Amino acid sequence: MNHIFLIGQIIGIFSVSAVLIFLLAKLVCRQPVIVPDGHGYAVLITGCDSGFGHQLARCLDHKGFVVFAGCLCPEGAGALSLQSQSSRNLKILKLDVTSDHDVQQAKKTVQENLPERGLWAVVNNAGISDWAEIEWSTIEDFHNMVDINLFGSIRTSIAFLPLVRAAKGRMVFMSSIFSFFYCLNMGAYSVSKRGVEAFADCLRVEMASFGVKVSIIQPGNFGRATNIVKMKTAYDIWEKLDDDRKQRFNQQYIKLANEYFLSTTKSGFKDADLVINAMLHAVTAANPKHRYLLASSMDMCFFKLLPFLPTTLTDAVFTLSSMYNKRKEMLYAK
Repeated sequence: MNHIFLIGQIIGIFSVSAVLIFLLAKLVCRQPVIVPDGHGYAVLITGCDSGFGHQLARCLDHKGFVVFAGCLCPEGAGALSLQSQSSRNLKILKLDVTSDHDVQQAKKTVQENLPERGLWAVVNNAGISDWAEIEWSTIEDFHNMVDINLFGSIRTSIAFLPLVRAAKGRMVFMSSIFSFFYCLNMGAYSVSKRGVEAFADCLRVEMASFGVKVSIIQPGNFGRATNIVKMKTAYDIWEKLDDDRKQRFNQQYIKLANEYFLSTTKSGFKDADLVINAMLHAVTAANPKHRYLLASSMDMCFFKLLPFLPTTLTDAVFTLSSMYNKRKEMLYAK
């Protein structure tokens, strides 16, 4: 028994020593990071027509960066507003992230207009959000969501990585709390954002050898601050359903679900400052975080605990929702 105890102590001492040596080596070997003040560096941001991308483009422009603002509609009100409120260093690009042609044309434009220090960062911000239960959705709904949110980020990243690698810069990805927090009505969106995180995590490991840092932004409820949430009525949803699904999900339940979702959206953050500050930190800080979880204090506690809780317990959380309980009562009801 004493021998077992002694062996356990030795293993424990070696384990602690190994961790301390590893941390010391990382500290000693850490290379100084040059953080740009903006001048001489460029940043590409996708999805700048509105929302987070629009605001970040203005902030980085004011900090002296050459900003390539990718817009789906370069002649639209959002792009024109951004152009009028920015310096000559901000350049509007036509950029549909689902189009190989647009991405390659954007890359050509960026290469032809790079400042002396090169492309410091790519911020993969372009995305859409929609809500629906999985059985209210079609394969086209899932395809559209994934094509923009996930494959759009992958397409843009692969195209611009050589330029960012040359500058030993940053890759930033817009994710969501729904990449890890699953709930009713967000199936397609969660699939797309979980894919974004998997891609960004793999990229971070690969790019570490080249001195490129990768960050993931995980906003909570910022629907009011961005207008990203697609507004629709219960009638819009009902009309998409076939007879079989209309029998399963009655119109009264769909109306209730629609009202509940809209009320939840209206309870979120009024402005985007928390997200914009995190994005700025990811682009400009000497040591950006791997992840930026952005939610209310109460939600933050729950989300921090979530990965450590058993699935049975996290699933049970939904039973606390009055809407979820009413859903079980109303299914198949006439």
